[in-house]
Amino acid sequence: MKNTLQEWPRLPESSLRAWQLTKLRQYLERVVLPASPYYRRTFKAAGFHPQQLRTWEDLQRIPFTTKEGVANGMLDFVLQPEAHALARRPSTIWHALRHGPHAAKAALEREYRPILLTSTTGRSCEPVPFTYTQRDLDVLTEQGRRIMEISGARKEMRMLNLFPFAPHLAFWQTHYAGTGFGVFVVSTGGGKTLGTDGNLRLIRRLQPDVLIGMPTFLYHVLSEAVQEGVTCPKLRKIVLGGEKVPEGVAKKLRQLAWEIGAGRVDILPTYGFTEAKMAFPQCPVPEGGEMSGYHLSPDLGLVEMVDPKTGRPVPNDEPGELVFTSLVARGSVVVRYRTGDLIEGGLTFEPCPHCGRVLPRLRGAISRLSDVREMRLDKLKGTLVDFNRLEHVLDNVDRLGTWQLELRKANDDPLERDELILHVQAMEGADESHLRSVIEKRMTAETELHPDRVIFHEAGEMRRLQGVGTELKEQRVVDHRPKETKATQPAPAAPALAPHE
Repeated sequence: MKNTLQEWPRLPESSLRAWQLTKLRQYLERVVLPASPYYRRTFKAAGFHPQQLRTWEDLQRIPFTTKEGVANGMLDFVLQPEAHALARRPSTIWHALRHGPHAAKAALEREYRPILLTSTTGRSCEPVPFTYTQRDLDVLTEQGRRIMEISGARKEMRMLNLFPFAPHLAFWQTHYAGTGFGVFVVSTGGGKTLGTDGNLRLIRRLQPDVLIGMPTFLYHVLSEAVQEGVTCPKLRKIVLGGEKVPEGVAKKLRQLAWEIGAGRVDILPTYGFTEAKMAFPQCPVPEGGEMSGYHLSPDLGLVEMVDPKTGRPVPNDEPGELVFTSLVARGSVVVRYRTGDLIEGGLTFEPCPHCGRVLPRLRGAISRLSDVREMRLDKLKGTLVDFNRLEHVLDNVDRLGTWQLELRKANDDPLERDELILHVQAMEGADESHLRSVIEKRMTAETELHPDRVIFHEAGEMRRLQGVGTELKEQRVVDHRPKETKATQPAPAAPALAPHE
């Protein structure tokens, strides 16, 4: 691994991809196939050997790994090397000769013995665990250090980590970023551990330079800080993960930061997913400027963009579904994993306009294909709805704070029509009548969807509705329709809208 991404060689795209293919070929031959039950079967069934991997097009001969495949056979994705095979490796023999057999055994355990577990949040299927070895934690630490570097962190800064204590990538990436970079980080456990009041006390006493957490929860905390008269003039950066960050959310967080006495604050979204076992950062960007895109680490993972319908590659800078292949992982490993995430601006190899780094970057908004499928299971009032689009519409409404979309049956009658209720919190000073009109007009114009009711709530009630401090991710969409109807009273067919976790 390079010590700094600033020193990453300025390779043209063709050379970088050729280097990644060589690294992948060696990784598959030496690490994955000898130890992965799943990929041994998969490569054998496909009649493909890593030595046949010579061009970027050859990647397409390796079958995709899907979310369902991982969920149905999670243990088969954990590397399970045979002891006698490891003992015969030249590197193991050399290590034993130089340092003794006990040291060689310890090195193998460091490389292959799982010691940490994270898990998906179960949005599109049951939660799936992913294991880390000590070697994986070294990689997570290095990637965390790179996140700090790209985001412009300094070692004298004080950071407050508001991600919940959970087997969740966002929390552990933040923890190891702090240890890797050597910066002071206090983890609060989010709302479930200390509650909003406890987090406000720490903000008041610690006076952090950086707040790190999920957008929805940080919005709640900063809103309460304004109400309680808490000030934090040293605040300079808000780092976000775990949820999408539309520009409207970033704007509202900047406004709240200003109201608690901060000056210019960088809003820094990160992007990560459990199966990658790491997250990716953006550069600090002046307010109103174009976001830099998520900087990838090409020595740690290989990224492809494919058409979500056909699975065929798409050109650079065009929308596509992200496919991820690890180049270094031990523990749980995925190859050509379809994330289900649509990258609207695609993949670019152009230098970053803000920092000048020549790393591959993901550009544009990121939306989950599962959100589209969930909404399109039902023609709600005859309209196909893309939740990703709806989410951006609502988040970008000025003076609209947080919100929740509820789907239920009218009059709580299983035989009645579907009813859409929008629960909202207005920001201080907003005119509710005007805000209701703006919401209804924008939703109708941009999604062809009109809420049956828009109900305004105080901050405390919105926290209760969204599960702030009780759920790992605040619930912004809930389905309160009956899951089943009585056999003697069949209701018209109406597929369910899955809860947003």
